[in-house]
Amino acid sequence: MQGRRKTARAMARGEGREREQQQQQPAAASSKGQAWFCTTGLPSDVVIEVGDMTFHLHKFPLMSRSKKIHDLITNKESREANRRDTGGEPEEDAGEIREEEVEVVLEEDEEADVHRIRLPEFPGGAEAFELAAKFCYGVKLDLTPATAAPLRCAAERLGMSDDHSDDNLISRADRFISQTVLRNPRDAIRALKSCEGLLPLADNLGLVSRCVDAIAAKAAASTPTALFGWPIADDARASDRQRRKNSAAAGASWFDDLAGLSLATFTRVIAAMKEHGVGPEVIEGALIAYAKRSIPGLSRTGRHVGGGGATAAAAAPPSSDGDQKALLETVIANLPEETIKSSAHTGTAVGATAARVLFGLLRTANILHASEASRDMLERRIAARLPDAAVDDLLIPSYSYLVETLYDVDCVERVVRYFLEGRDVAEEGNEDECSEAETPGREACRRAMLAVGRLIDAYLGEIATDANLKPDKFCDLAWALPDGARVYDDGLYRAVDIYLKAHPGLSEEEKEKVSGVVDGRKLTLEACTHAAQNERLPLRTVVQVLFFEQLQLRRAIARTIMANEGGAAGSGEEGGDSDGGGTWRVATRGNQMLRLDMDSMRNRVQELERECTSMRKAIEKMDRRGGAAADRGTPSAAAAADGRWGSMVTKRFGCKFPAQVCQSQQRTVVARPRRPRIEQSP
Repeated sequence: MQGRRKTARAMARGEGREREQQQQQPAAASSKGQAWFCTTGLPSDVVIEVGDMTFHLHKFPLMSRSKKIHDLITNKESREANRRDTGGEPEEDAGEIREEEVEVVLEEDEEADVHRIRLPEFPGGAEAFELAAKFCYGVKLDLTPATAAPLRCAAERLGMSDDHSDDNLISRADRFISQTVLRNPRDAIRALKSCEGLLPLADNLGLVSRCVDAIAAKAAASTPTALFGWPIADDARASDRQRRKNSAAAGASWFDDLAGLSLATFTRVIAAMKEHGVGPEVIEGALIAYAKRSIPGLSRTGRHVGGGGATAAAAAPPSSDGDQKALLETVIANLPEETIKSSAHTGTAVGATAARVLFGLLRTANILHASEASRDMLERRIAARLPDAAVDDLLIPSYSYLVETLYDVDCVERVVRYFLEGRDVAEEGNEDECSEAETPGREACRRAMLAVGRLIDAYLGEIATDANLKPDKFCDLAWALPDGARVYDDGLYRAVDIYLKAHPGLSEEEKEKVSGVVDGRKLTLEACTHAAQNERLPLRTVVQVLFFEQLQLRRAIARTIMANEGGAAGSGEEGGDSDGGGTWRVATRGNQMLRLDMDSMRNRVQELERECTSMRKAIEKMDRRGGAAADRGTPSAAAAADGRWGSMVTKRFGCKFPAQVCQSQQRTVVARPRRPRIEQSP
């Protein structure tokens, strides 16, 4: 017994000296392949396996900081001491300890006095355990937002609390997260990204909820145009130098940081933003950035928008069609309900960027066959941004075998209908506020309507070359907009001209229907000149264009004469000869221009007269050849010929007038002699 006590005291003194040497000597780490060594001058007595990495360490530094390792090694050594004292045989499962959270296996090497510990499914992997081991050896930690959460979870698993040792790893990690990570939103996003591989432990420790709440709170406290001090989108009027300066100062946009999160984590962030009252501009921008990164090929022009959008999209891992469909429907469902002002109202490029990406989402939804509810919701969102769209955005290919057209015209028609519905609601609200005076809301609605009118006219010009586009579909889309959507119909006339040129096999009725969408009263002088010489237009349309052009000239002449008379009267009253002379010169120049226009008008009318004369001669020649009665020169044959000619002209021009050739010569006025007045006597 006394020998055993002396031996135990000697071993204790040896262990104390060894512990002091391990704690006093600086720790130097070296890695060889899949092994990690801590060279302190003493042989390692603990081998810990974390994943594929093996750590050769010393038990006393680990036991001083980690309660988990301390309990494992202490319990193992106490069982071995009891077994030696009692002289019993070792148990079969004496080296294995099972716990509820994780399986920890401790074995003793038979060749040397080395404890072997396996830590499967360790939070943070070998990198987090390496940082924790360095902390046990007294190495100064350099915490970052990306390593704070894994190190906190690793410390929780190893039991490195202040109850076991003062100023331990758990308190240090919590202090760094609270004082550094959560105060900076970008650091909070990085920490939240690192928590995705630590679930459910990170969620149980409250790390995920703390990061999500910090991001949402900072977003709610920031302005919509400069979130967290970083610009959401560059101003269209800013110079390139200013954009590069802002980009260098702010770094990557916070949208790109959020786009790196998983779908479940990103959804939690969006929900927290809505709860904190974050503006719809911010939420929509974050959703669009996430969709652009996660769905490849979302925008055909994505490399020109958002700077690093294309790089982020290329770096995103490919996913299956089912995952992309679920992601797309989630993004669409989380789009804010509030209508966001477009660039037509604000003068910025934010609306144009959002409209382009929303149309890209719609194309992707058609490809992935998303649900009808998701597509309908997306079309209504697009309708609010329709004034910001470009013609290329509206060119949505048709992916259905049931549709013959190259582009999905029905989808564009639905979007236009939703836009008009939203405009009616906005006008009702403006009328309630102010029914008499011109309000800014009315002016914005008018600008938006004119922008949509120009957009649809350009879209009709693009799809007019489609050989499978029916005249009814073309006319329905042209008539979808009200009259106030177009100041001039020049763009619509261009689309009609392209359609008639691409469809030479149309009947006369179809040509008249297609040409009927153009209002001749809204054509400019250049468009009228082109229409009068356009051989593809029906003759009735040409006559209507000439009539309205002549009417415009008459009105212009009347306005000029009235202006001249008013200018002469004003100059006479004021006695200013110089002003009167200037007004007279302007009026003379205007009269000369009008005279030239009248000469060109007269020439076009003469051309029409010649065409009518040739048509009349051709019809009479056909009647003389076809009827025997016409050869005999009977009055009935001539009457029948005149009747056929009159009916044809009536059907052609839609009006009735005597069949005679118009004379374009200037009329002369002949003075009739007055009859003498007979005076009657009273």
